[in-house]
Amino acid sequence: MDELRPLLERHQAVMPSWLTLYYNEPIALDRGEGRYVWDTEGRRYLDFFGGILTTMSGHAVPEVVEAIRRQADKMLHSSTLYLIEPAVELAEEIARLAPMEDAKVFFVNSGTEATEAALLLATTYRRSNQVIALRNSFHGRSFAAVGITGQRGWSASSLSPVHVSYVHNGYRYRSPFGHLPDADFIAACADDLRNIIETTTAGDVACMIAEPVQGVGGFAIPPDGFFRAMVDVLDEYGIPFVSDEVQTGWGRTGEHFWGIEAHDVVPDMVTFAKGLGNGLALAGVVARPEMMDCIQANSISTFGGNPLACAGGLANLEHLLSHDLQTNARKVGEHLLAHLRELCERIPNIGEVRGKGLMIGIELVEPGGKVPDLAAAAAVMEETKARGLLVGKGGLYNNVLRLAPPMSVTLEEADEGLRLLTEALEAATLGR
Repeated sequence: MDELRPLLERHQAVMPSWLTLYYNEPIALDRGEGRYVWDTEGRRYLDFFGGILTTMSGHAVPEVVEAIRRQADKMLHSSTLYLIEPAVELAEEIARLAPMEDAKVFFVNSGTEATEAALLLATTYRRSNQVIALRNSFHGRSFAAVGITGQRGWSASSLSPVHVSYVHNGYRYRSPFGHLPDADFIAACADDLRNIIETTTAGDVACMIAEPVQGVGGFAIPPDGFFRAMVDVLDEYGIPFVSDEVQTGWGRTGEHFWGIEAHDVVPDMVTFAKGLGNGLALAGVVARPEMMDCIQANSISTFGGNPLACAGGLANLEHLLSHDLQTNARKVGEHLLAHLRELCERIPNIGEVRGKGLMIGIELVEPGGKVPDLAAAAAVMEETKARGLLVGKGGLYNNVLRLAPPMSVTLEEADEGLRLLTEALEAATLGR
């Protein structure tokens, strides 16, 4: 750390104080290969967080690196004022894979910007500034995205350009309806949605936006069919549904290519980001044509659909499909979940292990109840780092360990991660 201290001091001098850094002694990552990364001091780590679910296919994938190199040799940038062949090719492939028919695609640079674009489309299409969002949600860090984020810890301001009503989510572990059987739980949440529409809105709601699995919220996963019941209520009022697939898209949940497909729902819009670019700044919105084309004002995007990002994104998507990483996410995810659930028997601080595919959350609580154990989560983070394993942390109370390795992770690497994580959990909890 002594070598990094000058860099940390420089960071603190010029970066915002609210920009979070992991660990008591932060690390600086220097390079990566496959599922491993190395810091600037030469220490190797098994990457089980993938740059916040962004390194989807792995680090330094040869086909993706070569596609970026070829495009960089030709041109880095043009803008949407000109035709961009890599952007058209990538949009064609995304439209082919989209959950709705005749989809159109608009490229931006981040999940936050995708949220902003979706809100612009929905509010313009419906001529309303009313939005329904889920409690415990996270949709980005911009003004409007924060305005529809249902977590106090991530809401920097109560000011917002939209009027938001929050409804129950599928986070059963901390839900007042969590004790109910699946069908009754879903029905209670759907009834709450109908009541919210009729009591807190003027009726002409622009959209409901939801993550099929709440990522920053601690990988909170509703029962399959949850959103089918919610959308049935929305349909009664003609309210469009936006699926935030920034973390769940491209097969990460294992069972489905889009997370919302677990609920037999065809959304009106989908937002995407993170994994498609495998580290490149690439995101966007997929929408039904009548919604995408509702904007009447002139518009351009300086960086959206950038030729370099789109060339890399197309190569990354082709790699994901040709190597069937969705199936790998399902198989390895099931393997990880089965072994992690066994830990609940001997580590009393584990309140719940939950997950789908390679989105796995371990909620840490004080033994004997559900009181969030933030200290245990922080201690596990330090112990995993010390053992050469990178994991994430989140949840409503910041007490949930988040595991989301690249979708190319092998069973052998999964077992290595399990061993290191088990050692870290035992040292941070049983040793206290």
